[in-house]
Amino acid sequence: MNTYQTVGVRILMLCEKNHLTVNGLANLSAVPPSTLKNVINGVSKNPGIVTIKKLCDAFGMTLGEFFSTPEFDALEQEIK
Repeated sequence: MNTYQTVGVRILMLCEKNHLTVNGLANLSAVPPSTLKNVINGVSKNPGIVTIKKLCDAFGMTLGEFFSTPEFDALEQEIK
């Protein structure tokens, strides 16, 4: 899995955990649904830290918590 896919999968996992639809997350985060779907589907290759921060705020978590997963840790090893 590449970085873009990992971000999309993480967002979907958090939506499921928080009982949110993608549109519900878009409403809570003020990220347009089209932008959110592009991030989830890997169309957007660089969603930007501001977008990710808005999503984190909607999930009630920090950026560190968002990226603190085994999947992101594995990517870190691959990038080096």
